[in-house]
Amino acid sequence: MLSRVADSLYWINRYLERAENISRFLEVSEAMALDSPPGSAEPWLPLVDATGDRRSFDRAHPARTPKDVIRFLLLAQNNPNSIVSCIAMARENARQIRDVITTEMWEQINDLHWSLQDGEAIWQEPAQEQLRIIRRGCQIFYGITDTTLSRDLSWLFSQLGRLIERADKTSRILDVKYFLLLPTPEEVGGVLDELQWIALLRSAGAYQMYRKSLQQAISPTSVARFLLLDPIFPRSVRYCLQGINDTLQQIQQQPVQGPPDDLDCLRGQLLARWSYVRIDNLIESGLHEAIDQLQQDLNRLHGLIQELYFTRTDLRSNPTDPACALSSFTA
Repeated sequence: MLSRVADSLYWINRYLERAENISRFLEVSEAMALDSPPGSAEPWLPLVDATGDRRSFDRAHPARTPKDVIRFLLLAQNNPNSIVSCIAMARENARQIRDVITTEMWEQINDLHWSLQDGEAIWQEPAQEQLRIIRRGCQIFYGITDTTLSRDLSWLFSQLGRLIERADKTSRILDVKYFLLLPTPEEVGGVLDELQWIALLRSAGAYQMYRKSLQQAISPTSVARFLLLDPIFPRSVRYCLQGINDTLQQIQQQPVQGPPDDLDCLRGQLLARWSYVRIDNLIESGLHEAIDQLQQDLNRLHGLIQELYFTRTDLRSNPTDPACALSSFTA
């Protein structure tokens, strides 16, 4: 497979996964805002931290109102991590490899892109409905990909991009809750604290599966364990790392002769580290530090994949991606 094609497939799925995650974050925050004081930015500003764009947001929107956050994450064309920008870049990558992806995949991503242009019907809908339509549009693309694309290298690089982005966003939103939304001691275990943990689970699409898996009261430890270490929930970090490891093994096809290279070492070490650790040990040694290291490892993993499989000089369709250039934000 041409490096250019693999690069585009990888980024199509990273961009759409990013757009879907941000739309869910905003959708949950819209609902959570109903329980906050009018005009409060409390449910909103952590979302900017979760995307790693706080500095550029503060420069562009010094007032930092909820409307500013929504506009920045949903519509801002000068923000490469906004939903509209991500879907536009995913479409541009898809356009360049239309002979590789299926017609139905192209039609879905093209329709989604054009439905978000100024004056389209979606902007007449209530805010939560707009976000639901975008989220469903991304999920439909995944479904079409799963049912129409052959399980060859095209499929594998698509999966790889989706899994890396998913692990990144799950860990970031959890880190935000632990270090930017921690309540005062008097509020721990209170109604607002529980609502915030429920909102976190819903932001990761995990609330119902968490309840099914753990039929007990919601606690920070159990939520962190589920989102980081659950082996069968498809948005947990542990599940994504297993998928990344398996996908890279299939891409490699032939067993490595001699000592493993840097990519083999890192994918194996990441999977082992997050498969054989207990949440109590992570919290005791510093959950933020563990997640920060995970973010750095995911960025390094992306760099090694790009170096090994993608052409460094052929990145015209993918401007420097700030989410990969950044290390984790510091609380």
